Amino acid sequence: MRNSIINSVYVLASTLLIFQCANRGTASGGPKDNTPPVVLNEVPTNFSTNFSGNEIKIYFDEYIKLKNLQKQLIVSPPMDPPAEITPVGSASKYISIKIYDTLQANTTYAFNFGNSIEDNNEGNPYPFYRYVFSTGSTIDSLSISGLVSDAFDFETPKSVSVMLHEIDSIFTDSIVFKQKPKYIGVTDSLSRFSIENLKAGKYLLTALKEESVNYTYQPKEDKFAYRSKFISVPSDTSYLLKLFKQADDFKFVRARQLAQGRIGFGYEGDFSQMKIKGLSALLDSVDFTISKAPEKDTLNYWIRPRKLEVDSLMFEVSYSTQKDTVKVRIKPLEIDSLSFEAVSTNLKLNSLFKLRANIPLNEIDASKTIVMDKDSLFLESSLSLDSLKNTDANLKFNKTEGNRYKITFLPGAFTDFYGDQNDTLSLSANTKLIDSYGNLRLLVRNAVYPIIVQIVSANGELEAEQILEGPGPIDFIHLNPGSYFLRAVFDTNKNGRYDAGNFLKKRQPERVSYGKEMLEVRAGWDNIEVFVLED
Repeated sequence: MRNSIINSVYVLASTLLIFQCANRGTASGGPKDNTPPVVLNEVPTNFSTNFSGNEIKIYFDEYIKLKNLQKQLIVSPPMDPPAEITPVGSASKYISIKIYDTLQANTTYAFNFGNSIEDNNEGNPYPFYRYVFSTGSTIDSLSISGLVSDAFDFETPKSVSVMLHEIDSIFTDSIVFKQKPKYIGVTDSLSRFSIENLKAGKYLLTALKEESVNYTYQPKEDKFAYRSKFISVPSDTSYLLKLFKQADDFKFVRARQLAQGRIGFGYEGDFSQMKIKGLSALLDSVDFTISKAPEKDTLNYWIRPRKLEVDSLMFEVSYSTQKDTVKVRIKPLEIDSLSFEAVSTNLKLNSLFKLRANIPLNEIDASKTIVMDKDSLFLESSLSLDSLKNTDANLKFNKTEGNRYKITFLPGAFTDFYGDQNDTLSLSANTKLIDSYGNLRLLVRNAVYPIIVQIVSANGELEAEQILEGPGPIDFIHLNPGSYFLRAVFDTNKNGRYDAGNFLKKRQPERVSYGKEMLEVRAGWDNIEVFVLED
């Protein structure tokens, strides 16, 4: 009996010991759930025909939430007013789509949810779920595909809308500015697109990267691309669309007096052909000059003498065939005082020292210029007015590497439009050691001349450029070390700059080609690179 009791106690103690040992660690919650939600049912059934209801429900096997729905959801064709989709900010086992639009007859509709559907617990996505129905007896099953790239920038924007406007009796070119398209798709992470469930027909194919998503083109804000010719569906063509930011068309904004003797004429767009003509009789007896305000979309109209005994002046502002007549009220204001600033104080050996005045310059006296290096040696120099900007002066002198310069302009070195002269100006500049720079020789292949060859930094800043008129190497001397892209602009109209596209003028952007890989410029190195131009 005693042995039986002892054995029982031993068994009980062993059992307790084993139980305690088994529970000493942290309890495991099991493996992480990596399973996306599963659609259990769709009411009406996905790909239904003869749809006439106003609500759709999609049921899942677990609680789901909708994330970034406004950015992810693509409804094609767009609905107006848009459908109401829930849940919003909460979890649910179903998605409800309430339709308030009067649906078009015999039309296939598609709701593409992108990556917006996730399970509530772990955030596992149910990617690219599409719900499709037709108000007619058949589901349209045609599709198109292709690629979107940026016409000028190296990087192509993400999530670009690709759109089809149907060519029918009400189609006009202005439809892209006013009306949502018939069908919409969106580019993936590789900038590819596919638009499905299309009906046969003829379409305008466009792409749009919007600041505010409404599927209508706003040229001042958006990037745009278009196919020059209408496309026909079905098609086995893979389409390429190139996004551009349209340059602003010229627009005169306003004119107003900014200072005594100075009137500012504001504008938008390209001002190169802008002309200002005085209409008031008084302006026939005064002198005037015009300058571009730095970093502002304004032309300054300077009048001499400054003080005018009038209440207002009349002007005509013209650009090509545009003409505006404007009245400027004149009142006593402060007078601009002559001042200067150095455009750059970090000089390369082959560069000029540039000085910019706030008032147009009329005369210079080069004899009142003193240039000294760090050893207090006087250097010969030449001073000249800039041929393109009447507010700028260029100082040329022999520079050596790793040197510092003190530049002094004595009183009377500059005389402005009003006859006022400078006080003593003391400025400094410096040069780096030659070994601080790198040099690059480019051998360009597949060029159509002229082309603009550019060296572009990793963040998109222009480091240097040259125009290549014909075959031969092109040298870039004294480049700052860093990583660069090579870019070539095919200057089709030979105006020395890149020209973006314009939809209404039926002009595609000028062709731009990038080097395949980034180029490393190292201090003290001379590089020779072959630049093969491709689309």
